[in-house]
Amino acid sequence: MPNIDRQREHQANERTFLAWLRTSIALIGFGFAIARFGLFLRQLNLVITQQETSAHPFFNSENLGLALVMFGIVVIALAAWRYNQVYWQIERGDYQPNRFMVWIMTGVVMILGILSIPLLLWRNHVSPSRVPSQPQSRNLP
Repeated sequence: MPNIDRQREHQANERTFLAWLRTSIALIGFGFAIARFGLFLRQLNLVITQQETSAHPFFNSENLGLALVMFGIVVIALAAWRYNQVYWQIERGDYQPNRFMVWIMTGVVMILGILSIPLLLWRNHVSPSRVPSQPQSRNLP
């Protein structure tokens, strides 16, 4: 294989690895934000209603966020493994495309997306009687 073609293939392999790296960073960032935002909403609800709400033991934002962070870590490990595998296939001249990781990523992201639907639909309705009364302001002349 000509040297310039081999160089282009290695650069394409590196760009692909960097795309997977960006994806894993996004998954970790989204997971962290979702987990912390759920905690913030529970604390805000406690301040507003003066009543603590209990989260579902499985379908809650902390678990979804943790799953996204763990999946992001797995994605970067798989990306590094795949980068190395493709590197050696380019060097040997026997590159074989593999769509398995793409299908796995698609499936896991779809599952995590489906699991987030109950969190989006769940509403903690606050009745007006539970909201603490606001102090009345006095009208000054």
